[in-house]
Amino acid sequence: MSGQIEDFTRDAPPLTNASLSELRNRDLPFRRPLVDVVPVEQRLISDEAQDHHTSIYTINAKAGQNRPAILHMHGGGFVAGKASDALGMLQQLALDLDSVIVTVDYRLAPEARWKDSIEDNYAALKWLYSNAEALGVDARRIAVMGDSAGGGHAALLAIMARDRGEVPLVHQCLIYPMLDDRSGSTRQLPYHVGGLIWTADNNRFGWEAFLGQVPGTDNVPKQAVPARLDDFSDLPPAFIGVGTLDLFVDEGISYAQRMNQAGVTAELILVPGVFHGFDVIAPNAVVSQWFYRAMIQAFKRAFGITNDMMLD
Repeated sequence: MSGQIEDFTRDAPPLTNASLSELRNRDLPFRRPLVDVVPVEQRLISDEAQDHHTSIYTINAKAGQNRPAILHMHGGGFVAGKASDALGMLQQLALDLDSVIVTVDYRLAPEARWKDSIEDNYAALKWLYSNAEALGVDARRIAVMGDSAGGGHAALLAIMARDRGEVPLVHQCLIYPMLDDRSGSTRQLPYHVGGLIWTADNNRFGWEAFLGQVPGTDNVPKQAVPARLDDFSDLPPAFIGVGTLDLFVDEGISYAQRMNQAGVTAELILVPGVFHGFDVIAPNAVVSQWFYRAMIQAFKRAFGITNDMMLD
């Protein structure tokens, strides 16, 4: 695994406005190839409230079915990444859960701020819910999911869905989620976390681009930061997974604790000795496979799937 990390991080420029174009155009060596047996379709959906069109991908959709569905948001620190990067991984997830997945190309910061990207994701969620029958989706079994910044977006979307009361959710899957703008800025972290892949400097840059202001201050808008939420009641149950060397480990622990204190079930998986994105970089490692199985089982419980599933 160490050689893969070195290959990925070698010559990577510091994360700045000047380096964003290079970061966004960089090929991801860990992208999984697409398979023919799981259909993928790109669509444009409109959000009349914002006069904007958002690109989404539907995965494994088929009318006449009654499958659970997941709305997925990609990672990238709020400033990079694209939905197509995760299609191969999401095809496998759709197969393993016999589910439909929709993934969103939300607008990126700093060109678009937090309100824009959150509304992009909410528009995709409403579209999924409104078109459930045509997609072969059971509208009573919809979850949200994301990794890193996508995990932060999934948390924000779960909050928005609760507050607007238009789309019921049964689950939120937050994979090493980016939840708190104070991490690495006004809240210092232990020396051993955040040394690989996603650092405190990167985190400050991503949050400042997303918020449009310096992160960590008292005047940051609470509705843009999941960890600044006051009321955790009535959120959908959560699965939160993070490594002990990840920059986001403390905020993931805190978020799960606050959910449980509010009477919302939150399963917290702490993976010893792993860093941010470990499962993407080394998906076949024993620890990555164990983590994937735990995530799958959480989805199955949320969706009411009772059959056993074994992964090689």
